[in-house]
Amino acid sequence: MVAEQLFGVVPNFSEGRRTDVIDAICRALQVPGARLVYHQADPDHNRLDTTVLGDRDAVARAALSGARVAVALIDMEHHTGGHPRMGAADVIPFMPVRGVTMDDCVELARGFAKELATSLDLPVYLYDRAALVPKRASLADVRKGEFEGLRDAVAHGERLPDFGPHALGAAGATAVGARKPLIAFNVYLDGTDEDAARTIARAVRTSGGGLPALRAIGFLVPERGSVTVSMNLVDHEVTGIVDAFDAVAREAGSRGLGISDSEIVGLVPEAAITEGDIARVRLRGFDADRQVLERLIEGAG
Repeated sequence: MVAEQLFGVVPNFSEGRRTDVIDAICRALQVPGARLVYHQADPDHNRLDTTVLGDRDAVARAALSGARVAVALIDMEHHTGGHPRMGAADVIPFMPVRGVTMDDCVELARGFAKELATSLDLPVYLYDRAALVPKRASLADVRKGEFEGLRDAVAHGERLPDFGPHALGAAGATAVGARKPLIAFNVYLDGTDEDAARTIARAVRTSGGGLPALRAIGFLVPERGSVTVSMNLVDHEVTGIVDAFDAVAREAGSRGLGISDSEIVGLVPEAAITEGDIARVRLRGFDADRQVLERLIEGAG
């Protein structure tokens, strides 16, 4: 017997502090045929990371439902936080989980992007595998300048969205994509030297000549009294958690900086982490039962 197809969608919203808004978005993501299997609100980043599994139509309906609530309740004109952002429903990537190809996710993402723009009158950009033009394959390039920079660029007729109005309102814009499951991995450094964190991030990321399949930014986290190198491991089979941690540790050590701990935000494939890795990278707050993707699939199916 062939298992039914299972799609994933990982909407990230620009709200990590107001519990009423977070709860409203999470409720909206739970629609028939889809299951919200993970959510984490980060007040430092002021961001809500979620994962929904289900059939093709259900994950699209869930993402649209969550985006509708976010657009109604989040005002980007007054949003601040440590994580780069450009919209209330900031990014909505679809990913293959079981019995699904990347082409399936690209087709789904492109159709969903058009529906999202039309339904919510929202500027929408396609990125990663779903990008219509090569220069938008990188989420960092799409989100360059964040909400304020993108708003001003679009107002001058530049960097226009793939779908939706040619103006950013209070809800900003949304990036919709198709990608492999990625790992959001943050390494926290001792001290508050934000310039050092940014320099380390540039050194370890792919675009700076560092490790392949690695995106990284460095910034201050005032609430923790420290700085972080925040990374996306785009393909853990190419660059894994330990590889990324060791690269940051080397760069930090050369500048006389220590590492306090690290964290995984969201889910991680089972093959990407071992028990030994947890201690090796000083992982804080990791819950395998809630964060290992394969442990959630059976219930979602």
